[in-house]
Order: sequence, then C-alpha cells, then structure tokens
Amino acid sequence: MASALRLNAVELLRRPGSDRQVEIAVPLTELGIDDDPRFEPGTQAEVRLRLESLRDGIVVEGEVSVEWHGTCRRCLADTGGRTHSPVRELYQRELTDPDAFELEGEMLDLAPLVREVVLLDAPTAPLCRPDCAGLCPTCGIDRNLAPCDCAPPPADPRWDGLSALREVLAPERGDG
Repeated sequence: MASALRLNAVELLRRPGSDRQVEIAVPLTELGIDDDPRFEPGTQAEVRLRLESLRDGIVVEGEVSVEWHGTCRRCLADTGGRTHSPVRELYQRELTDPDAFELEGEMLDLAPLVREVVLLDAPTAPLCRPDCAGLCPTCGIDRNLAPCDCAPPPADPRWDGLSALREVLAPERGDG
C-alpha cells in the first residue's frame, strides 16, 4: 500500500493532546485502485488531515478529495466532478471502540482509510445534473436538448393494484 500514508506516530502517542497536519497528494495506484473506470489514469487523491493524539489513540479528521468521471445514468452524456469526503476516524492500539482502526506498532497506516473513502464516495451511477430529463424511451432523443412529441409509454398493468390504492387513499391524505 501507499508508503506516503504510513506515518510514524511515536511523538503523537507520547504526548496526548498534540496534533499534526498531513497534506499530501497520493496516486490512486498506490492505494491499489488502478482499474476503476471512474478514475482517469494518473488521478491523485488529495488528502488533508489533522491527527490529534488522545490518551488511548489518535483521532484523524479532515477531507479526502478526488476527481472522477463517468456516464450520466439518464442521458448517457459524459460527466465528472470532484468528491469532497469528510473524514473522522479513531485509531487505537488496543481496540475498545468497534469502529476504530488498529494502530500497528508505532506506525499509523492511513492508506486503508483513504482507499475506502475514495471508493465509497465516488458515484457509481452519476447524473450530469440533478434535473437531467434523460432520453426518451421511444425515440431516443435527449430531452435535455429538445422536447419530444412521443406519447408516454403505456402503464405496466402490474401497478394497477397500487394505482387503485392511491386513488382510495388520496382523499384521506388531502392530496385530491
């Protein structure tokens, strides 16, 4: 894993209440992320963290950000952006918190944390914009660029029972 994210934590562990800033750009390949289609080759994760020592461990908080790209799930346009993921984790020598990461000796390995944040926060089914109208299922026109005159597709008869229930409940809710 990324050696740049393995930090000597001896001084932090000796002095509870002390802190240290970490700002580094790490290539995703050093995190073991080398074939994910959401990231261009050569992409780097920008890591900005503050490490604060406690009596029983180290609190790591800050932000990890990374550029991503993809295809809009509604209109198939190329899209991309940058994730800004907040981080707040606890590292302990003796795990007393079930959600804490384990400190390995006197080394603090931030690579698993950064890898997890990058992979979980980059969108797997992105949108080019929140109000994307998508493609017409009949003619295929991009409804973001031009309207289409196609009739809406017929309703699936399997939903008839729920539609009838909605009509019964609508007067009770005041939806009319």
